[in-house]
Amino acid sequence: MKKFQLFALMMLLLISGFVSAQDMILKKDDEIIKCKIKEIGLEEIKYILPDHPSDLLFSIDKDRVTKIILENGMEMEFQKAMTDPANYKDNKKNALKIEFMSPITGNTTFGYERSLKPGRSMEGALGIIGLGLDQNDNNAGGVFVKFGYKFIKDPDFYLRGMRYSHILKGSYIKPELAFGVFGRDYYDWRYESSYYDQYGNWIYVEPAKKRQSIVSGTIQLVLGKQWVFDNVFLVDMYGGIGYGFSAGGDDYEIGYHYGYTIAPSEFPVSFSAGLKIGYLFK
Repeated sequence: MKKFQLFALMMLLLISGFVSAQDMILKKDDEIIKCKIKEIGLEEIKYILPDHPSDLLFSIDKDRVTKIILENGMEMEFQKAMTDPANYKDNKKNALKIEFMSPITGNTTFGYERSLKPGRSMEGALGIIGLGLDQNDNNAGGVFVKFGYKFIKDPDFYLRGMRYSHILKGSYIKPELAFGVFGRDYYDWRYESSYYDQYGNWIYVEPAKKRQSIVSGTIQLVLGKQWVFDNVFLVDMYGGIGYGFSAGGDDYEIGYHYGYTIAPSEFPVSFSAGLKIGYLFK
């Protein structure tokens, strides 16, 4: 009888100690599991429940858990491998870029991109109009700026342990704002003329060259894909469409605004496309 009482007392102390000092698992659906955690593995957490046999081991996928609180008050948080910043510590998160073909279109455009977190980055660009070939002798000069917030596409299907191959690599969509101002010389061909003089000679009168100042802006959705090579070099190919406006010194409208193209004011659609190359750094 004394042995039975001693055994019962020991069991009572063991159960009361388990109940009074419990771990907690906080799930992403806000459910709380009060338990005794036995193991935290790479992919799952194993635990036992107070009202179940102690040799019955339960487990839960870490992707379903927000955090755990141990009996001593210590907390541990968990994230998917896809969005866990710790998995990208070796990735260079900044990039300097240049529009590869921009110098032959009358400008040179520089860009900067910085990763904010896995799947998100911000990007800005500065275009120097006139720093490039002047094929039409327009003597253009000015600047344009662009700013966008990039959403890098997640995979359609998520597998355990999956992550981006590089934090800046992948297909993306980018809402983008742009603004530009520049001046240029041009011939208004609406005023060209020709005639025969009194001796029967055909005379062609070229219109006078004028100077105009252009202010423009766009808001676009840009789709693109970026490749990263050896955590050092990148290639970014993109195309965008949206709304645009422009205003000038006279009523002679132009389409190409160096950083983007804007349709006539009756149909204010804007377009952009390009190929960037870049260098990554910490």
